[in-house]
Amino acid sequence: MMAQDDQGIRLTEEQQKKRRSRSIAIALALLALVVLFYVVTIVKLGPGVMDRAL
Repeated sequence: MMAQDDQGIRLTEEQQKKRRSRSIAIALALLALVVLFYVVTIVKLGPGVMDRAL
């Protein structure tokens, strides 16, 4: 049997920085979508949603 390398893949400092910036960009895009969906939902409901009987 061949000995397996327990250390796995080692990223360089540059690769780690690129991965972090890519992750931040994805998180910001996801946040923008969530905000967009929330705003569109509120706009579609209109002001009448606050004027309902409980």
